[in-house]
Amino acid sequence: MIHKLTEIHPGAILGKDVNIGPFCVVDDDVVIGDGTTLISHVHVMSGARIGKNCRIFPGAVIGAVPQDLKFVGEYTTLELGDNNTIRECVTLNRGTASKGKTVIGSNNLIMAYCHVGHDCVLGNHIVISNDTQIAGEVTIDDWAVIGGNSAILQFSNIGKHCMISGKAGVMKDVPPYVRSAREPIQYSGINIVGLTRRGFSQDTINTIHDCYRIIYQQNLNTTQALTKIEEEIPQCEERDEIINFIKKSKHGIIRGPK
Repeated sequence: MIHKLTEIHPGAILGKDVNIGPFCVVDDDVVIGDGTTLISHVHVMSGARIGKNCRIFPGAVIGAVPQDLKFVGEYTTLELGDNNTIRECVTLNRGTASKGKTVIGSNNLIMAYCHVGHDCVLGNHIVISNDTQIAGEVTIDDWAVIGGNSAILQFSNIGKHCMISGKAGVMKDVPPYVRSAREPIQYSGINIVGLTRRGFSQDTINTIHDCYRIIYQQNLNTTQALTKIEEEIPQCEERDEIINFIKKSKHGIIRGPK
């Protein structure tokens, strides 16, 4: 159903059973997938690609041009997957020439007043709590949970299944499976509750814990710690995820507790 008090450009492509409430604006060069709902007062701007069965709440702006002084009007997109919930006043920006697109996966919850900057890449099943501000070119992997009022520095990487506390200032990469808290942000153990809820076995949780004991509790530098993990921890998907994430980190991971 399309409300009579909404404005849709004839160049927009709408799927089946799309619901658009009053006072929404859908620009040219927009694609909206089957079953998606724009509740009211939503602006979907040119270059936005929205998947199926998304719910977008009042005041959200999807696909606005980047807040980046290097952007000079190049053609870019914002790609939003399926089954996402985008709450009130969220802003999701298009990409720049750097990557050409901002990509957000499926089954995510982005709560009110959050911002996702240009060229970010977000995975699936992520929860981003209210008023979190994510700068450009940030990567957030599957199942991450980010507490409210957090600020995430440009180019940061956040690993799978991690939990970041509210009001966090994320200035370094946050490796997978961990909890992080305090100010400045630091490692606070592994995300046992989240891992248990998602069906990780106790043996796997113990392996993850053993990896981070080596990284954060044995007074080793990063190279020494990764070498020791490779030598002492049996190979498994989770061990390799930790090693590869840290090896790829360009500006280092969060520090451990003092």
